[in-house]
Amino acid sequence: MDKNKLPPAPEYIKRFEQLGFGMFVHLGLYSILNRGEWIYHIGHLNQDEYINLMHSFDIRGMSEIIGVAKSAGCKYVVLTTRHHDGFSLYDTKGCNDYDIMHTPTGRDIVAEFVEECRKADLVPFFYHTTLDWMREDFEKDFDAYLDYLYKSVEMLCTNYGKIGGIWFDGNWSKPETDWKEDRLYKMIHRYQPEAMIINNTGLSARGAFGADEIDAVTYERGKPARRDLRGRKKYVAAEMCQTLCDSWGIADDIHFKPVRQLIEELCICRREGANFLLNIGPYADGGVSTMQKGIMECIGRWMSSFGEAIYNGRPYLSYADKPEFFLQSVSDPDLLYLFCFDPQQTDGNKHVTLDFEEDHQNVPVFDGFMRKIERISWLDNNEALSFIQKEDKVKIDFTGFPYGQNLCVRVARVQLKP
Repeated sequence: MDKNKLPPAPEYIKRFEQLGFGMFVHLGLYSILNRGEWIYHIGHLNQDEYINLMHSFDIRGMSEIIGVAKSAGCKYVVLTTRHHDGFSLYDTKGCNDYDIMHTPTGRDIVAEFVEECRKADLVPFFYHTTLDWMREDFEKDFDAYLDYLYKSVEMLCTNYGKIGGIWFDGNWSKPETDWKEDRLYKMIHRYQPEAMIINNTGLSARGAFGADEIDAVTYERGKPARRDLRGRKKYVAAEMCQTLCDSWGIADDIHFKPVRQLIEELCICRREGANFLLNIGPYADGGVSTMQKGIMECIGRWMSSFGEAIYNGRPYLSYADKPEFFLQSVSDPDLLYLFCFDPQQTDGNKHVTLDFEEDHQNVPVFDGFMRKIERISWLDNNEALSFIQKEDKVKIDFTGFPYGQNLCVRVARVQLKP
């Protein structure tokens, strides 16, 4: 194999990359306690008392959750069908009684989730734990546990129609153990040939490639890096997952990240060709807190102006000495998107006469352009930007947001000459 040759990208992986922005949903028995998704383990709770929470677990529905994803401009949603506490939001068809069918909800919430996603034109993905705090065979008979895991995932692959993919989490709990990933992943692609297979490598191994069948590497709460795919057998995508606050499941947690930070992280992900998966933790009944809704709606306001660049753009030019970068449209090679961080408000009249011989303050110079530029204009209002081009360099006179508007990051459309 040529060590410098890039592997071709399968169509289903390319489609995943162009989804760009997804919403993670952590919903389970832990939501009743309002103390985060790891509270059973970290809080050393009594197992029987925790399991008995299922008798008060009553989810109204999934429509509010999916509405939040739609309002934010997300293209896909990842639901925790089973988290590390072993409880399933889907009908396990008799595999155990520790599932949604044995709660006051009494309905297959995963089926409702898929239905709501399709009505909203969003792609449904399933999170599924690979570790299990409740099952004795996880520690005492791992092969038997893997058979149980296999059957569980098989249900997700066969009972809900076409899905976007399965997002695994937990192999890091037994790093030296044979998880029989090859058997599990081949089964998934037998039933769902175009499903993304993602297995979270955790905080300590961000960007690790893992098994050959993996379709995307993960960057949990960490900015992605450009992947070097030269000489690899398979093309893989990338995805960063992030929380709105410190917890994934609903908690007494008001340490929310600023909207600006989340928008910038979304943009940085796209600079590196990665997707951004942003998590919410709903209430136990399926409702979403006002704060979480508000943050997602603010991001949606930004996406309504600049989402075109997020969905259509792929990495093109970036620089070590400046935050700005360019993406190239996947559908039009003559179209670029320029991301400008922290544009200041302006009255629109402060322009300079551009000249390459003069050092204009706050007028950046970008190199690497092998083609002539025809026009540069802001995506949000189509205002043209002044620029001058010399050889492979371009100097651009930015204007900030108009008075009374600040969307944190501004994106311009760069039209190249044919």
